[in-house]
Amino acid sequence: MEFQNSAEFAHQLDEQDALHNYRDQFLIPQHNGKDIIYLCGNSLGLQPKSTKQHLDAKLGEWQSLAVEGWFQGDNPWLEYHKQLLPALCNIVGAHSSEITIMNSLTINLHLLMVSFYQPKNGRYKIIMEGGAFPSDQYAVESQVKFHGFNPEDAVIEIFPRVGESTLRTEDILNMIKAHGNEVALVLFGGINYYTGQLFDMQNIAATAHEVGALAGFDLAHAAGNVPLQLHKWNADFACWCSYKYMNSGPGGISGIFVHEKHHNNPQLNRFAGWWGYRNDTRFKMAPGFKPEVGAEGWQVSTSPVLLMAAHKASLDIFEQAGSVNTLREKALVLTAYLEYLINQINQQAGDELFKIITPVNQQERGSQLSIICKRNGKAIFDYLANQGVIGDWREPDVIRLSPVPLYNTFTDVYTAALHLTQAAKTL
Repeated sequence: MEFQNSAEFAHQLDEQDALHNYRDQFLIPQHNGKDIIYLCGNSLGLQPKSTKQHLDAKLGEWQSLAVEGWFQGDNPWLEYHKQLLPALCNIVGAHSSEITIMNSLTINLHLLMVSFYQPKNGRYKIIMEGGAFPSDQYAVESQVKFHGFNPEDAVIEIFPRVGESTLRTEDILNMIKAHGNEVALVLFGGINYYTGQLFDMQNIAATAHEVGALAGFDLAHAAGNVPLQLHKWNADFACWCSYKYMNSGPGGISGIFVHEKHHNNPQLNRFAGWWGYRNDTRFKMAPGFKPEVGAEGWQVSTSPVLLMAAHKASLDIFEQAGSVNTLREKALVLTAYLEYLINQINQQAGDELFKIITPVNQQERGSQLSIICKRNGKAIFDYLANQGVIGDWREPDVIRLSPVPLYNTFTDVYTAALHLTQAAKTL
């Protein structure tokens, strides 16, 4: 598509957008009496208007049924999570038995590593992306310490080449092969939170398996953002949060994926809880843990029904909008238009005021552009916020802007670029 730097062109794209009306299903915060331009869905998605309705329904059931709500009413809480599975199966590319909804992201990462990081026979190292989100770094560090290893030896971080901002797939795969005999686990984010780079999860998993290691993924910035095929890619496990691109509320409930090939493996350790016990005999309260078959066997604690209700409000919108591929098509154009406008700013200034470090290749990024500000980065970010343009600041000099196809418009992107242009001129 040949883009144009004009309000008329942005409006034309909005009129042609088949997803344009979905914006009306979200609550847009206000700034000086107008909708803000919200480009921070990579950190916290906007609230669906239906969230309150879903929560009120569950509060009403609690009021009228109390404890009997687990078994009575139109949507008994005991099986409520199963209503969310079809949408999630489509979003992450999994069979329904391979996913469940539970806990929060880092807790789930720890629980899964109990099962899938079992160092033995000289295999004890974990390979991960350098500069992963701190929670992943801390989780991995504490896990290797728990097993008696030194993180400086047991954790191999892969960093971009000198002078580059993102990782080359060939370097990731070569590092896995180079340490193959020592690697127990390859653990990568689906998308790097800082650069917005989308990793080649299929090839990473395949190469890990070639050397005898397992492969897991943190999909915090990928789930609901890019098409995923966890079962087809043969990932061993994955986990994600729901409050970013899946709009399920601050601290919203997480989910896990465990490939079906592991469902009947008695050699896997796990930290057990009553909620993961076999469904057909759970209420017999028998001693000795017998897990439910599938990902549900990794559950530990009682399902937080109110969090699941908020999650369902958003997942219903995903189902209405169609496949993740439909969202992806708009996201690619939204992000490409933002990229074009930023490049226009640089051309007009005769200088690279804003360096985009997110990959140029659309197949290697999600709905995010991370830009390095050549000067006055924090002041520019604050200027945008004062104009009602909400992005995300990362020290020392990066602004992350993430247009989300369900609620962002091309006019949003155009107007944000106008303010960025003005900021560059005045600061």
